[in-house]
Amino acid sequence: MPKSDPPCQAEACALQGCLSRNTYTPEKCDQYMRSLYECCAAMYDATNDKGESTACPIPRVVRRWLETHK
Repeated sequence: MPKSDPPCQAEACALQGCLSRNTYTPEKCDQYMRSLYECCAAMYDATNDKGESTACPIPRVVRRWLETHK
């Protein structure tokens, strides 16, 4: 991934591809969603929630999703 790409962009693109292939049926793409949210959580952890990426929702949304999808 080139440095100019926002953090977690590859994971977001993989999720979008899965959703497109599966007619936007999210339950078929859980592993891609988890991968994206784990990437976002790692970025937020590394930056004390100051990191930014167009691929990631805000930190509390990421943490809530990960907590409810253990």
